[in-house]
Amino acid sequence: MIALSDPGYGPAPLASTSTGSPWDQHPFIVIWEVTRRCALACRHCRASAHSRPNPFELSNAEGKLLLRQIADLGPKVVVLTGGDPFARPDLLDLVRCGTQEHGLQIALSPSATPEFLSARLAEYVEAGVRRISFSLDGATEASHDAFRGVPGTWRRTLAAVTKARGSGLEVQINTTIGTFNADEFNALEDLIGEMNPAMWNLFFLVPTGRGRRETTLSAEHTERMLERLADLQQEAPFELKTTEAPQFRRVALQRWRERGGHRRPSTLAVGDGRGFVFISHRGEVYPSGFLPVPCGNIREKPLATIYRRHHVFRQLRDPDQLKGKCGRCEFRAICGGSRARAFAESGDYLAPEPTCPYQPNGGRAC
Repeated sequence: MIALSDPGYGPAPLASTSTGSPWDQHPFIVIWEVTRRCALACRHCRASAHSRPNPFELSNAEGKLLLRQIADLGPKVVVLTGGDPFARPDLLDLVRCGTQEHGLQIALSPSATPEFLSARLAEYVEAGVRRISFSLDGATEASHDAFRGVPGTWRRTLAAVTKARGSGLEVQINTTIGTFNADEFNALEDLIGEMNPAMWNLFFLVPTGRGRRETTLSAEHTERMLERLADLQQEAPFELKTTEAPQFRRVALQRWRERGGHRRPSTLAVGDGRGFVFISHRGEVYPSGFLPVPCGNIREKPLATIYRRHHVFRQLRDPDQLKGKCGRCEFRAICGGSRARAFAESGDYLAPEPTCPYQPNGGRAC
């Protein structure tokens, strides 16, 4: 248990070693998995979620202390996820603590369940939540429900989007991409275009949790899909980003240099452990939810100390630590490859990204 009176749980001193990263002291985003409880049974689930809460998940008091530690760390965005965060009965209380007591910008990532559809979203808007994300992983009801493991999830997702928008929330759509739905990509693109979310975030599957290696896309297929996304980024009225495919920044920049366009692609280099930190339901700290390398527990050490000082985080923030072609790549400062996928495939989080076919020229300029 966290010692609530422990004076060590305040702002941590600056790290003694700097990597020169803009994220050395303050991450861009913090993800807190408030529970692993979830009513769905998704085929890819990173958390391998369960129908009952884990008895060792952070208590309400520990959760509030964690929110204070997150505020000390100073991220741009905090996402409360799961499992299904709405399966936690004190979620609204935690949101109010984060937004009203600590000034955090909190977003929610729930599952589309009957419980969510009955929730009073106006209370969350009043508490300060501005954005909410839903997962849509198939272009049809049949494919999405098969992926999510529970019939009716497609329809509830669409109803949840309508409900959230009616409450004044920005809606983000998350889509996991793998061999199971790659042939639906064009139809998914059309569907997302019709929905016109604030952001479309594509998660390129990492074989962890329930995810399986045989469902990940090949390097060549990934590259073609990223090229299409780079073109879409120039046209779409919504933001578009990828998770665990940081080479999208390279592809989009190369495409823009070759073809032009009215939007210069973002080169904001946020990834596993680099501007990104994940806290599990039990307080364990990881570079991301897809990179299962534990770096400490907030029950034992402040979050800021772990993020700023742990050698794994410092290595991940230094692109010159990368090995093989990723270490030689002239785009390593804005890409760096998926460290989670490198770890899943090789057991080494500094190894080359296995789904990037690009051959670097060995230069240093981006």
